[in-house]
Amino acid sequence: MVLDRLAGLVAELRAAGLPVSVAENLDALGALRHVDLGDRGAFRSALAATLVKSAGHLATFDTVFEVFFGLAGGGDGDDDGDADLAALVEQALAGGDDEALARLAARAVRRFAGMAAGRPLAGAYYLHRTLRALDLEGVLARLLAAGQDTADRAGPATALEVRLAADDLRQRAVAFRFEVEAEIRRRLVDERGAAALARAVRRPLPEDVDFLHAAGEELVAVHRALQPLARKLAARLARRRRRRRGGPLDIRRTIRHSLSSGGVPVELHHRRPHPAKPEIVVVADVSGSVASFARFTLQLVHALAGQFARVRSFVFIDGIDEVTRFFDGAADIGEALRRVNTEADVVWADGHSDYGRALSAFWARWGSEVGPRATVLILGDARNNYHPPEAWVLDALARRARRVYWLDPEPKSYWDTGDSIVSQYAAHCHGAFECRNLRQLQKVVERVG
Repeated sequence: MVLDRLAGLVAELRAAGLPVSVAENLDALGALRHVDLGDRGAFRSALAATLVKSAGHLATFDTVFEVFFGLAGGGDGDDDGDADLAALVEQALAGGDDEALARLAARAVRRFAGMAAGRPLAGAYYLHRTLRALDLEGVLARLLAAGQDTADRAGPATALEVRLAADDLRQRAVAFRFEVEAEIRRRLVDERGAAALARAVRRPLPEDVDFLHAAGEELVAVHRALQPLARKLAARLARRRRRRRGGPLDIRRTIRHSLSSGGVPVELHHRRPHPAKPEIVVVADVSGSVASFARFTLQLVHALAGQFARVRSFVFIDGIDEVTRFFDGAADIGEALRRVNTEADVVWADGHSDYGRALSAFWARWGSEVGPRATVLILGDARNNYHPPEAWVLDALARRARRVYWLDPEPKSYWDTGDSIVSQYAAHCHGAFECRNLRQLQKVVERVG
């Protein structure tokens, strides 16, 4: 049974995008020989240590682990239909009775979740229905207010003691919520099987989160993944630059030195290379539809600034402004991005994206400063609101710059639909790439570097 579930867990991790090799699968099996399978914490730690290689993937692992090896529920014992479960939950929270909370979680799911055979695997909906019926937030608020009243009457109780007691209550409420979630998962697994539930609750890895649709915890996860990605990319670019130091074969020097060996070129000579770091010019649409994409790209490029000779950044909506000054010497890139959002002069007309106006203004003011060492990255969905495209600017930039690339955060199937004119711009670029997530953005930056 354990081996079957472990095989299912590994298969689901791979389906979710985690790189779990055959060797790591065998390592997990070997690790389980040295832990007590009844000790759930040790069991989980052994699997996490052998199957997960990135801290950013732990959240996905935890979700899958809970599906395949979740705690058993509180059972399907008799349910007193007249009992006020909310009052019982309030009593158990106040008394810190963990066993009672586990039993009450099972009863609450049974009574309030509305789960039935054949219904969709709507775990979040079942959780919402259960907690709403119990009014868990209201229960917690009443307990916190009661604790504060008791402290006020007692007099000598310190503010620290009151805060610690309130923190304990909040932690027990969170633990109860987890018990409800675990019971819902257990019932769904019993009905549909672990594999079906794992597919239903699958979430993308941070590097696969869509920039345009990320929200809440997903945005936080992407931000956390940026710095490790930047460090890895910097090391990779530096290694690649070192490998280029050999230089091409110098035929003339090789033949000249072969005279001492009778004309046999026993020693090869290479030209001295002149590896140069590229200059990067970023021109980013920061209108509402693609702002998150621009923010993550600017953050990554400036985190890699040491790998480029120079980084210049421009942002636009229907006007354009250089924002390099906000990043130069900034210890906190987040603060630099905040200044970009609040101080950049990017609205010159109605505040709707106008690529033609912004690009022609860029060329008029800064075009002469783009040289043959510069790689220009244009970030945006090319949704021009039916304004003149001014695509000639891209052609002019491509003639002056080392390379010009267009990065579009929309799926390719959306390109050239509605007011998108990406193909008109891409025709003058050295490449146009779908760039919806960190994984795709990493590939583009590697190519540029």
